[in-house]
Amino acid sequence: MAVFAIRELIIDGKDVPASGGRTTEDLNPLTGEVYAAVAAADPEDVTLAVDAAERAFPAWSATSPSARRAIFLKAADVFESRVDEAVAIMAAEVGGAAPWARFNAKLAAGMLREAAASITQPLGEVLTTDTPGRLSYAVREPMGVVAAFSPWNAPLILGIRSVAVPLAVGNTAVLKPSEDAPIGAGLFVADVFREAGLPPGVLNVITNAPEDAGDIAETLISDERVRIVNFTGSTKVGRIIGGLATYHLKPALLELGGKNSLLVLDDADVDYAVDATTFGAFHNAGQVCMSTDRVLVHRSIAEKFTSKLAAKVESLPHGDPADPATVIGPLVSERGARHVDGLVTEAVEAGARIRTGGTPARGTSYTATVLDNVTPEMRIYREEIFGPAVTVIPVDTDDEAVAIANDTEYGLSAGIITDDTRRGLALARRLHTGIVHVGNQTVDDEAQVPFGGVKSSGYGRFGGRWSVEAFTVTRWVTVADRHQHFPF
Repeated sequence: MAVFAIRELIIDGKDVPASGGRTTEDLNPLTGEVYAAVAAADPEDVTLAVDAAERAFPAWSATSPSARRAIFLKAADVFESRVDEAVAIMAAEVGGAAPWARFNAKLAAGMLREAAASITQPLGEVLTTDTPGRLSYAVREPMGVVAAFSPWNAPLILGIRSVAVPLAVGNTAVLKPSEDAPIGAGLFVADVFREAGLPPGVLNVITNAPEDAGDIAETLISDERVRIVNFTGSTKVGRIIGGLATYHLKPALLELGGKNSLLVLDDADVDYAVDATTFGAFHNAGQVCMSTDRVLVHRSIAEKFTSKLAAKVESLPHGDPADPATVIGPLVSERGARHVDGLVTEAVEAGARIRTGGTPARGTSYTATVLDNVTPEMRIYREEIFGPAVTVIPVDTDDEAVAIANDTEYGLSAGIITDDTRRGLALARRLHTGIVHVGNQTVDDEAQVPFGGVKSSGYGRFGGRWSVEAFTVTRWVTVADRHQHFPF
């Protein structure tokens, strides 16, 4: 397959080559062939991008709310008009199956509209004061240049999320997308904004070769003109990004990995629980930070549940993500497939039982897998799977289910399947996660909700007013209507 395009960096509204003239390959995970080539930035390109963002900030932050809102609403319309293109990019670049890609596009457009709505929301409040003749108030203002890092697994959603509210409230940004999705998680996002009329320099995109990722990130975060960092990705890399931001005394919003549990209580509708688990564990081949990794099911229904789950998972169509019938497409890389294969193989050698799947990885493909007889000594019990596999762990009590769910360094999402809402809510309050869904599985997202985790799943919240708070700085301002009295 020939390279269909060479994409350059986007700096100050223009497509420009990397200063060193280098490019890097963007591979199709299904075929292993080159899908595109993108510019491989050097540190000096990062500085040029920050230069452009800094120049654009005064005018953009002073742009009227109605003018900014019009651009965002048009961007949402543009995004929806290019859904088929976005779906094709996700299929070729990250192996995203069509239903998942269309969900990405729909939610991304919704995030743009939610960001547009946030532009005209109140950004301050009048405060009480003990000083006569003085007005005291708090106001939220844009911070300046934002460094944004977007991942590959939900490139459209998370590419948009990394910059939408930051730009909406008046910041400018430099976006560094994942090396596995430089187009979907970065360049396509910028293309949509440019078509919608976003001024040059407000959003700049830096792509890079994988071996340069560390230097590019450090150059971006260490630039004194960058005022805040947001990163979505693995906990391993998130620790590095967060450490750099802390060293340079910059706030960071980190949304990282998860080891998410679904609690299936003894009163659960088993068929519903099976359907919920299948979706939660195998959506996007399990490559979702919220994926259901562990099902903690009451022992009285465990065998019935596991048998039905294995049968349903075995029937899931695998194959080409461009085929609308495909549910399980390829993983993004052979490394990802080997990771899942290694977790499953080691668990089986230690006594875990395969109920379906478990076929050794072939390239980037891995068969949807269900395991039981999993114990705490196994890596798969604690490590994020991030692939098409799920473990089923029987429990005898609600207390035991809560204890196992909390027995992890992560704390992103959880689900509870029960017909007793009060019981489910009581358990939800005991789970150490940023997100919990009673009556549902672990995977869900909406543009206006506070999205994020605790513990090693990160800190800060994307979404709604929480994003506005994250990407603005609060200032205290007073106005005296008379001369003040001073003691000396």
